Amino acid sequence: MNGIQMPHFPPLQGDLHTDVLVIGGGLAGLLCAHRLTCAGINCTLIEQNRLMQGISGRTTAKLTSQHGPVYARLLETLGPERARLYWQANQTALTALCAVAEKAECDLSPHSCYLYSTDGTQSLEREMVAYEQLQIPYRWVNALPLPFSVSGALAFDHQAQFHPMKLASHIARGLNIFENTKAVSFVKNRVQTPMGTICAEKIVIATHFPLLNKHGAYFLKLYQQRSYVIALENAPQTEGMYLDCAENGLSIRSAGPWLLLGGGGHRTGKKGLGWTLPEAVAKRYYPQAHIAARWATQDCMSLDAMPYIGSYSKSTPDLYVATGFQKWGMSSAMLSALLLCDLICGRDNPYAALFSPSRSILHKQLLYNGADAVLNLLRPTRPRCPHMGCALQWNRAERSWDCPCHGSRFDRKGQVLNNPATDDLRRPPRA
Repeated sequence: MNGIQMPHFPPLQGDLHTDVLVIGGGLAGLLCAHRLTCAGINCTLIEQNRLMQGISGRTTAKLTSQHGPVYARLLETLGPERARLYWQANQTALTALCAVAEKAECDLSPHSCYLYSTDGTQSLEREMVAYEQLQIPYRWVNALPLPFSVSGALAFDHQAQFHPMKLASHIARGLNIFENTKAVSFVKNRVQTPMGTICAEKIVIATHFPLLNKHGAYFLKLYQQRSYVIALENAPQTEGMYLDCAENGLSIRSAGPWLLLGGGGHRTGKKGLGWTLPEAVAKRYYPQAHIAARWATQDCMSLDAMPYIGSYSKSTPDLYVATGFQKWGMSSAMLSALLLCDLICGRDNPYAALFSPSRSILHKQLLYNGADAVLNLLRPTRPRCPHMGCALQWNRAERSWDCPCHGSRFDRKGQVLNNPATDDLRRPPRA
């Protein structure tokens, strides 16, 4: 965010009619609005605060179809045809986003992406078998230019990284946008804001965690995870993007003069390592470097390791959603733009059924999500989350109140930091 001149847009004042309303000014919402506008659709975007100040402003911006050790799981749960379709969808999104980024000065550069292991090759070999069965191109690598040894790595070539804030600044200038405009209520195709009403033929909700509880059951289908990043100065630069295949392993890539180390993630509202993991790695392997910045981000996780992109629910044909990006928001944001534009324009899309939000929810994660929600609803403590009433937990590392049910977060004064909650706490709690 530092030094980036994002364009400013006024709040909506008065009533408005538009063909498509996009709610949410992160990268997914901006790319959807950009795609629809390029297709000749009268499109308006509203953002509750400022553009790109939420999750999209805190991404490490890896643009890749190598989404961790996911393909072995998808092959087992979906079968080869649909698992390969997942890879094709993300490769298509990668190519499309690169085409948009090439027209902007956003530091786009091609890189290989590496999934590595430091604890044997069993997980990598399982993933490699899936690659071969799905005919996904890859390379096996025995060693990496990292300060620690690895058991091996799987490489995807022709992937990319870029500066998402610079890209957003470029595409936003050609869009019809209102900032500081909150969607207060929904009545069919009408959205009430503090200063006016918007009537739209179609509505896209791209607010990270979906806003409406009465449709789609997203409070059961999603949970959120925190992730932690430090930026090191005076650390060796590295070509490529690296991710440990372990559940809570390191993420590494260079960004300008900095080396980004990520790790220590955990479910929002639960205990985790936080910044202590990347800090310990920096101290051990990069002793001459110092920490220039640190931040955390939050990701929506689905039941089956795939995003929900499409009709919000079976009962809302003119309402659409893009969520559950599983920590891979760059390719998923562009995939959402491609898919939703086709659906809104009445065109067939080969990936629509695969990412449909109305697909089966019968997965083990549903039981975990439900159990967590019940336990925290029954816990007799204060404060409570205004989203659905779960007991909040104090996050000492970030000095915030976090909801373990659905991931809402609030600062010490009770002001909302992360949705799905949209309102502040009525009584500022004591830390």
